[in-house]
Amino acid sequence: MQTPRDVLTPDALAMLQSISAAGSFAAAAREMGMVPSALTYRVRQIEDALDVLLFDRSSRQAKLTEAGKELLREGARLLTEIDAVANRVKRVATGWESQLTIAVDTIISRSTVMELCEAFFSLSPPTRIRLRDETLSGTLDALTSGQADLALGVPPDAAHTAGIHAKPLGTSPFVYAVAPHHPLAHAPEPLSDETIQKHRAVAVADSIQRGSGVTFGLLGGQDVFTVASMHAKIDAQMRGLGGGNLPLCMVSHYIDTGRLVVKKTERTLRQVAISYAWRGGKAASQGRALQWWLGQLESQTTRAALLEQHRSA
Repeated sequence: MQTPRDVLTPDALAMLQSISAAGSFAAAAREMGMVPSALTYRVRQIEDALDVLLFDRSSRQAKLTEAGKELLREGARLLTEIDAVANRVKRVATGWESQLTIAVDTIISRSTVMELCEAFFSLSPPTRIRLRDETLSGTLDALTSGQADLALGVPPDAAHTAGIHAKPLGTSPFVYAVAPHHPLAHAPEPLSDETIQKHRAVAVADSIQRGSGVTFGLLGGQDVFTVASMHAKIDAQMRGLGGGNLPLCMVSHYIDTGRLVVKKTERTLRQVAISYAWRGGKAASQGRALQWWLGQLESQTTRAALLEQHRSA
């Protein structure tokens, strides 16, 4: 006995669609250049393999049963998918990747990334884009572990990793900031480590899958509130839930409007160099999607926007 996989072929699904559209086996057989008995036999084979009735035989018309209607609905979807896959395969053969995964660090402007995605999709490429939200060393780890093809927001030393190429995005200063109603907002400056240590810090969790990850600016014995992203860290600090270092490019608006207060500390102001990195060798061996993204990143305007164009709530 034949199995469902044997009988549910694209030709068989198209045949069932023709019978339903024609309204009868006889009319469908004429359109398909078949004798009605041969068409009926093929339908019986499908019904036997599925162990269901697809057509109600109580009338002369080819009336679908509920099972038949469901098969045609799913069949139409499958036929569309088959056409789409065939089209994608043809286009991938021209050098486009089937999927490009981009690891995006929490410090990178999401609106700028979306604008780049919008421009990319306007090309109608066959490549699917997958974005991964990452933080700290998890951004580079996604690339080195093969889970991403391009990483936005990695340390400059990423270029020292075998098989990884990197270029600078820019530099971002970090400032120590608290909410205006936080106890440290009116404390004498510069703040000492001893003073800061008495108050809760807000930290971003490292998204690295292996190892313990990294942290910055935390003091031994300090109470820590850990959140998943830089946006959550900013939100927490504006609510007065703690203090900590924040990238000036992301919080300048909140500072200007008084929602955050910058405090001088005894520690030197951090200047963080940020890069982007990708896997792969020479341009000739890169897929066209990766080439497009790397081409966009050659623009100084684009690189600056990725660090600076953060929308404020």
